[in-house]
Amino acid sequence: MTVEELMHANLLEVFAERDPERRWAAIERVYVPGVRFADPDETVVGHQALHEKAQRLLDESPGFVFSPGGPVHVVQDLGYLAWQFGPEGQDPVVRGADIAIVEKGLITDVYTMLVPG
Repeated sequence: MTVEELMHANLLEVFAERDPERRWAAIERVYVPGVRFADPDETVVGHQALHEKAQRLLDESPGFVFSPGGPVHVVQDLGYLAWQFGPEGQDPVVRGADIAIVEKGLITDVYTMLVPG
């Protein structure tokens, strides 16, 4: 997968995916087994921890959806994708950005930042 495809899969097939089986299949396809995910709240490591993190975010926000906030930007093995999160069909409640490091076609590290405003 390209960095662009991986960034979209990270957002839409993992963190936006409410079906646990589809999410797990995407996790196995998109990340190295020891993937590190860091956001302002915590850092988690590995497929299972990432799966649980995505599930917690979705459980805490019923009816909310993630969507891209712009195009993917790429510099060599680094991807950047802005996103928004909020009730479907309404203005987003949260905006942020994911920055990922890719090696050999898989994401090794994801850093999520929240954007004020």
